[in-house]
Amino acid sequence: MSRLLRSFGRLPGDPSRTEMVARMIRVDQAGEYGAKRIYEGQLAVLGSRADADAIRHMAATEDEHLAQFDKMMVDRRVRPTILHPLWHIAGFALGAGTALLGRPAAMACTAAIEDVIEQHYADQAARLGEEEQELKGTIEKFRSEEIEHRETALAEGATQAPAYPLLTGAVKVGSRLAIWLSERF
Repeated sequence: MSRLLRSFGRLPGDPSRTEMVARMIRVDQAGEYGAKRIYEGQLAVLGSRADADAIRHMAATEDEHLAQFDKMMVDRRVRPTILHPLWHIAGFALGAGTALLGRPAAMACTAAIEDVIEQHYADQAARLGEEEQELKGTIEKFRSEEIEHRETALAEGATQAPAYPLLTGAVKVGSRLAIWLSERF
């Protein structure tokens, strides 16, 4: 029965195509803002170190992503998440907190988040199909850059973080929850 209903495009209660796109832009803008704050927190702790160049580079990329989603929100009249103040505080706290555990923990945080975001962007691109080429292209470009960030974090010693599986597992759960909440609120 579900397959039959899906063949008509939507199930009862599913968001319209317009609302689905608005949710995507809202959550992606919130996520890029959260990433910006995470890197700001990491740099507040590690920024004076010579080996923080990788973090500075990733932060600059996230700034570019955020600027594009900010513009999309205005152009498409998409409201921001009401959770923006929470992501402001939580992002910085996560970045600073992991950096206080050491550079490998900061890299583990990045690797975990980028792993979730890479899959999130892949799912979005698949749902967009051919009708939203500009948005899909932006998401696919950003997805490849998030993969680069994950690979950089791993190359920079993420797996050497204390309690790496526990730390990355917690960050991934938090990231998935933030995505779910930001899409809706």
